[in-house]
Amino acid sequence: MTGIQKGPASKMQTPGLKRYQDYGTYLRRIFGERVHKISLDAGLGCPNRDGTGSHSGCIFCDRLGSGTGALLDQHLTISQQISRWQAGIKRRYGARKFIAYFQAFTNTYGPADRLKRLYDEAIAHPDIVGLSVGTRPDCVDDEKVALLASYKKSHLVWIEYGLQSAHDVTLERIQRGHDVACFERAVRMARQAGLDVCVHIILGLPGEDREMMLQTARYLSGLPIQGIKFHVLYVTRGTPLAALHEEGGYECLDRDVYADLVVDLLEVIPPGIIIQRIVSDPGKADLLAPRWVKEKSQNLRFIHERLERRKTWQARLYP
Repeated sequence: MTGIQKGPASKMQTPGLKRYQDYGTYLRRIFGERVHKISLDAGLGCPNRDGTGSHSGCIFCDRLGSGTGALLDQHLTISQQISRWQAGIKRRYGARKFIAYFQAFTNTYGPADRLKRLYDEAIAHPDIVGLSVGTRPDCVDDEKVALLASYKKSHLVWIEYGLQSAHDVTLERIQRGHDVACFERAVRMARQAGLDVCVHIILGLPGEDREMMLQTARYLSGLPIQGIKFHVLYVTRGTPLAALHEEGGYECLDRDVYADLVVDLLEVIPPGIIIQRIVSDPGKADLLAPRWVKEKSQNLRFIHERLERRKTWQARLYP
């Protein structure tokens, strides 16, 4: 259970099968059944918002920090969150096993003893078979990655880094608060501890064209990572991006363009990397644009059809 199980290295695909290494199939290979993530809000902050590094935050980050607001709005403990979301997922999908996904804000941002209490509470639930921790590359150290690696004895463990772009000019433009070199150090630190690494990238960032996004994918293809998540940049209320969008300074990608970009990037990504996400799945209440991003099922189908139509697959153009 402790290592990623990679798919075949061949660039050939069997007709009728998915044309990329998807996360659901990866989990089925390990556990023999459907497994779902449960998004958790640990009440942790972010150095890019609390003044430690900056007060500005990333231009796209809303008040929930990409999370559910379960702690901020509902004051639920980790155990309560698991029980609440587990019941709904069981009814809808029939899943019996779950990954505890610490999603909101920066989930290694705090003393190691506090983080251990949070992680321990999550994995104490008998139906939790894995731990996935979302964080920033400037918020890890040897002690914290060692703590995460210690759970590999009994659970599947991933660390998820938000990179967004492999271009420092873009990271500065979106007020990310770290550079690409910081990210690369964090990847190597995690890998030295034996952790599997998933990287988040955003398509459609201000100032980026297709070639820059392809360069991000090629850069990641040269690093020892095991997973990637694709997101489209979307606009939510109360963010600097919302103000920029309202002033006409930012135009969202349309669905056709996004689908083509995802396919373009998949073609240069190594065959063994797990694609944990290919479309964003934002909360709907504060979403301003693009409206199509709310249609998750249609968006997935749209990308799959685009892969079929272009007769292509993950790693088709990988060296």
